[in-house]
Formats: sequence, structure tokens, C-alpha cells
Amino acid sequence: MRARRCDFHTHTIFSDGDLIPMELIRRAAVADHRAVAITDHASFSSLDWIAEQVAKDCSKADAWGIDAIPGVEITHVPVRYIDESVDLAKKTGAEIVVVHGETPVEPVESGTNHAAVSNSAVDILAHPGQITEEDAKLAAENDVYLEISCRKGHSLSNGHVASMAVKAGAKLLVNTDAHSPEDLSSMAIATTVARSAGLDPDQIRTALVTNSESLLRKLGRL
Repeated sequence: MRARRCDFHTHTIFSDGDLIPMELIRRAAVADHRAVAITDHASFSSLDWIAEQVAKDCSKADAWGIDAIPGVEITHVPVRYIDESVDLAKKTGAEIVVVHGETPVEPVESGTNHAAVSNSAVDILAHPGQITEEDAKLAAENDVYLEISCRKGHSLSNGHVASMAVKAGAKLLVNTDAHSPEDLSSMAIATTVARSAGLDPDQIRTALVTNSESLLRKLGRL
């Protein structure tokens, strides 16, 4: 069976993206995506509203043969409150919870990576920058996926993230962190990004296909 693209990290006008959720979903469907998660930036001021609004469009995506998953990206939340925000996100309807990791290009509080991978309710730690091997091991233990990012800036540390994940046995995904329709990536582009991060062909297929399917299964979408 031909592998189709899954992208678990995107943004809409409900945070800093260009499109409404339905249009982003449509563009992903036309681009032959199997699944797309809408994960707008959120914190305590917006978690409930974003999850509720996004779910309305995601629930209609079956018309186009794509799994559209409502979620949030918990962004710049103080480390001491990350667990509370994750719990609130799940309670308010976010099926997938991404935590905005310690990227090299934004002032995310130190300790965010550790808090995220210590919480088994977190699904993905996005662009986790200079993640330590110890935290990568925690990600593996708690089934938190680590992200190889297609986004400029965040992608600077892809090689390090891939290396730590491979050493620790943590699961990798290749996500776009899309903010505009041009950011959505094909399997070919995602493969190039993964190869550039130092992954071999088997590791690339695991990240793009096997791990995507395992996350869909975890979310009850398979």
C-alpha cells in the first residue's frame, strides 16, 4: 500500500497561521495527506476556545477522506504549570497535545522539554532543540514523540534531535509546523528533511510511516 503523508503540527488563524481550519484541512486533503492535526498555539487563556472551535471543522473532514485531528500546541507556558495545561487541554477536547519545545530560535523556558517528556499525556514535543539524551529516554518511556521540524529556524537542531532520539529509542515524527499553505510538505520533502537530519532509509520510513500509524492508533484513529 502506498504511504501517505501525516502531519501532526499545523497552525490556523486561531493563532498565527494564515488559513481557517477548514481550508487548511482541504489543502492537506488535496495534497494527498492521510491525516493532519490542527494544533494552534494555546495557553490557559485560549485552550478551551481553540479546542472547541477547531473540533467543529475537524468533525466534517471525513467528506474528503482525511483524518483531521483537533489539538493544541501548548506554547510558552511556565514549566511549573505545564502539567496543569496538558490536563486542561485534554479535558477541553484536544485529542492531540503538542508542547512547544526549547527551540534554538525562541526564548522558551529552560526545563520545558523535561516537563513535556515526563508527562505521558503529552503526544508530541515539538522542535525540542538541544534535548538531552536523558530527556530523550524519558520520551521513549512515556511514549512522547519527538519532532523533526520542516520549519526554518526550528530545523537548525534537527540533526541533534535525531541523534538523541536514535540513541534513546524515542519515536520520531517529521512535522511541518505549518503556518501557511506553502508550508505543507509532501512525502518527498519530508523524506529530504529526515535525510538531512541524518536518518537512514529505514529510520526515515519509521518516522514517516510506522510512527505516524502508531500515533494514529494511540489516538484511536486506526
